[in-house]
Amino acid sequence: MEIKRPSKKRVLRALEKRAPKLVETGRKTLVLQGTKTSEVLNSVLSEIYHLKRDSAVRFSRRNENIRPFESGGETSLEFFSLKTDCSIFVFGSHSKKRPNNLVIGRMYDHHIYDLVEVGVEHFKSLASYKYDKKISPRSGSKPFIVFVGEGFESSEELKHLKEVLLDLLRGEVVENLNLSGIDRAYVCTALSPDRVYLTHCALRLKKSGTIVPRMELVEVGPSMDLVVRRHRLPADSLRKEAMKTALDKPKKKEKNVSQDAVLGKIGKIYIPDQKLGDMNLPNKAKGVKRERREAKMQKEQDRSSSKRHKEDSN
Repeated sequence: MEIKRPSKKRVLRALEKRAPKLVETGRKTLVLQGTKTSEVLNSVLSEIYHLKRDSAVRFSRRNENIRPFESGGETSLEFFSLKTDCSIFVFGSHSKKRPNNLVIGRMYDHHIYDLVEVGVEHFKSLASYKYDKKISPRSGSKPFIVFVGEGFESSEELKHLKEVLLDLLRGEVVENLNLSGIDRAYVCTALSPDRVYLTHCALRLKKSGTIVPRMELVEVGPSMDLVVRRHRLPADSLRKEAMKTALDKPKKKEKNVSQDAVLGKIGKIYIPDQKLGDMNLPNKAKGVKRERREAKMQKEQDRSSSKRHKEDSN
């Protein structure tokens, strides 16, 4: 089969941006809904999109035949992931058996990697909180994520939920942080082996008498209880493939360098021909001074020897 290369550089750059990377910078989130949703669930999806507006895609239309846990029901999700280049999704649906149902899943190579299904209870929206709007977190800022409770270490369901929430909420991966730019925190509290309280807080920096300021948490919403219903872990082979590190990357071939069993690493250095005759020497070179001084001394010795010879002959 013939492989077509893009003729425009803009298209080529877009394809390279979507290409798989060993070290990911950030994950885009796809927010969508099923055929039937409740008012509470619509508010949850809208506010998740509001919190991740800079790195999220929101589908407002209803989508049929999306069942992530069933075979064949994930085809539309994988197509949307490929179309929008999103590696994590939040899918909302509502039914009598599973009211206010939220499915959070991660993708690998635009195929479903793992899934966590939670039920939303005791939801409080952003509008229900009253606080000073001056401390409202800025869009796109890097958040703190705090997990409180032993359940995140002992319960398998909460361990899995913790991994998924970290990928969902952390934003872009950075190496350095400016303390004044951190203005929000997500607090996840394990209330029971299958229930987590999630809330969103703003950070206020106050004077503490030292260099490090004192921090206060102000709850700004949204907040909700997440009850774990079902979860599906990835297969061992898929997990191993997805967790490859940069050490597994083949080394780039070095030019003019070879390996020898005895000498080790051998390199070739190419130096152009040096034309010493055409080089411009300085006017007062030390070598030239020494030659003149030696010639002068030799001339004086010759004069003195010739004078002595004349005196002897007389």
